[in-house]
Amino acid sequence: MIKKYAIANQKGGVGKTTTCVNLAASLVATKKRVLLIDLDPQGNATMGSGIDKNDLEISIYEVLVGACKAEDALVTSPSGLYSVLPANGDLTAAEVEMLSMDNKERRLREALEPLIDRFDYFVIDCPPSLNMLTVNALTACDGVIIPMQCEYYALEGLSALVNTINQIQSSLNPRLSIEGILRTMYDPRNSLTNDVSAQLNEYFGDALYRTCVPRNVRLAEAPSFGQPALVYDRQSKGAIAYLALAGEILRRNETARADAAQV
Repeated sequence: MIKKYAIANQKGGVGKTTTCVNLAASLVATKKRVLLIDLDPQGNATMGSGIDKNDLEISIYEVLVGACKAEDALVTSPSGLYSVLPANGDLTAAEVEMLSMDNKERRLREALEPLIDRFDYFVIDCPPSLNMLTVNALTACDGVIIPMQCEYYALEGLSALVNTINQIQSSLNPRLSIEGILRTMYDPRNSLTNDVSAQLNEYFGDALYRTCVPRNVRLAEAPSFGQPALVYDRQSKGAIAYLALAGEILRRNETARADAAQV
C-alpha cells in the first residue's frame, strides 16, 4: 500500500528539500518506486534532482491548474532514479489561481490519484510557509515528516505547524498524522541541541526518529551538482544518515502492517 509523506516546516533552512531529495534516493536504493513532488516555487528539489527548472515545458503548475495530467509532467531524476513532478517560479501563480477553483485544497490529491498504483512512496517538498500549496500537500498525504534543527526558535515554529496539521486533520484529511520528527544539522556536542532533543523526545516519544542527520559538508555540496548525497558521496555521513532514515521508515511501516494484520 502506498505511503504519502509531506516534508513540511514553515521555518526555512531546516533541511526540508535536502530531506526530500535524499530520502527519495535512499528509498529507491531499497528497491522502492518513489515519486518526489516539488511544491516549492523555488524549485530546489527539482534542481537538486538534476533537472533544470528553467528548461521545463510542463511542471506541477500545469497539473494543479488542470492544464495537464500529472502523468504528462513526470520527469525521471537522472542521478537519483526516482520520478519527479518538477516545479519552477510558475508555481507562484498557482496559489492565486487555485483560490477561485472548486476543491482548491484537494487539487493535488485529485491529480495524484491516477498515479497511486505506479509508486510505493510519494514524497512532497513543501514551501517554507503555511499557504495553499502546503494545505494541498497536507490534504494529499497520510503523514508529515518534520525536519527541524534542535534550537529554541525551531520549537516555537513547531507548535504552529502542529496546530495547522490538527486543523487539516479535523476539516480536510482525517488520515493525516505526524509521521515523524527528524533532527537535522545535528551536533551532539552542543548543550542546546541536547536540551531541545530531550524536549522533543518527551513530547513526541516514538514519533521522534532515532536517526539524526549531522552537519555534513558533502551533504551541503551535493545539490550544486544536481545529485543526492548517496550519488555524490555514498560514504559521507549525510548519505549514511538518510539511508538509515529510509530503513527506519521501512521498519515502522512493516511493523504497522504486521500489527494491522493481527487485528
